[in-house]
Amino acid sequence: MRIPILMPQLGESIAEATLLRLDVAPGDSVRTDQEIMEVETQKATMSVTTPCSGRVEELTCEIGVSYPVGTVLGFLTVTEEEATRAGVTPPPAAVPDGEIEAAHPSHPAQSAGAASAPPQNGSYAAATSGEDDTDGLHFRIDSSIAMTPTVSGGVQPTLTGLPVPVNAGGAHYISPRLRARMAEMGLNAADLSAVAGSGSGGRVTVEDFEAFMAQIDKHRTTPASPMRIAVADSMRRSWTRPLATVGIRVNLDPMLAHRKQTPAELKAGPALYVLRALAIGLSENTAAAGRLVGNRIIHPPAIDLGFAVEVEAGVLVPVIRDADTRCLADMVTLYNDLVQRARARKLPPEARGPGIATITNFGTFGILWATPIPLPEQTLLMGLGAGEKSPVWDPVSHTFQPQTQADLTLSFDHRVLDGGGAGRLLTRVADLMCKPETL
Repeated sequence: MRIPILMPQLGESIAEATLLRLDVAPGDSVRTDQEIMEVETQKATMSVTTPCSGRVEELTCEIGVSYPVGTVLGFLTVTEEEATRAGVTPPPAAVPDGEIEAAHPSHPAQSAGAASAPPQNGSYAAATSGEDDTDGLHFRIDSSIAMTPTVSGGVQPTLTGLPVPVNAGGAHYISPRLRARMAEMGLNAADLSAVAGSGSGGRVTVEDFEAFMAQIDKHRTTPASPMRIAVADSMRRSWTRPLATVGIRVNLDPMLAHRKQTPAELKAGPALYVLRALAIGLSENTAAAGRLVGNRIIHPPAIDLGFAVEVEAGVLVPVIRDADTRCLADMVTLYNDLVQRARARKLPPEARGPGIATITNFGTFGILWATPIPLPEQTLLMGLGAGEKSPVWDPVSHTFQPQTQADLTLSFDHRVLDGGGAGRLLTRVADLMCKPETL
């Protein structure tokens, strides 16, 4: 009996792996669970093992090439008894080798992946027709992939050795017809995130969409302002990145004491202290605010920092240019002026984005902790929570002393910055906040 060696599902978020090493050759005898090759994913190096004992008949993979999960990497010749014991069943109908070679490219990485990978969600309807003719191209469907109904009414691939879930709900696949209907109504994919599809593989059909819209019409609605729509679109684009948030407790007493000693016309708000401290921290390591483009980190040309100002129906973010070259006292008048202009929606052109990071003082709403989302064009967003008195142990007097503390958070693009780098930047800002005279 001839059974395939498949690239296994190496993790929930792993879609492919690169072959690093082959430990067997055609003709070698192997035992059950024997390590026969080593592959590398973005997270780790792992081994691929044999499903049962047998003899290596053929290897269809090459060292240094990446293969998707489910790709046929080779074939084993095993006895029926061994296959039955291991729970491996042959495909119901094999496609002749000549047809496979005619239907798929000759490169091992392409032919193996195309012949073995299951159809993507939404493609099962075409797969049942046997052949499809689109734009003059003929596609032969691999009959070794069978479709089995599930309890929920969807379909599930029964490709041997490929335990990949396919019944996830939501609009993960949108057909051209549905996209056209959504475009007519000015909607995007995020608007359908709550719609459970009834089509093949959980696909959202036009009928699902129309039923969803009809249900919405029964509820009370209010029109969204242009600013709210702009904020929604900005957050949708931001959320396409892996975002994370870390936090630290910061002592506000030095800052409060510094404000009391400062004349009223030069008295800075808490957010401006944070902005200036962050400017100094980023000037010492500009890569922390860089952007990942391809395989390069693009460093910012200047430390231009924004700060969030709540306005009617949304938020505006004025930007202070070259914040690392201005001392705290020099920015107070500019900061206060930009706050007033933002609330009147009359920001000057030089104060409009882009900046490299944003400061938000959510503590003004009594919020202690938050995980704000950076703007799409930025990597960082620093937030300051509400201050509160807390007992803190004093090692000198060996007593608890009252201290005004607040949570300082840093939300960041995890592709550019790791937890260690984010923690060091956050600690640096917290230290500078305790030395306001240096700002």
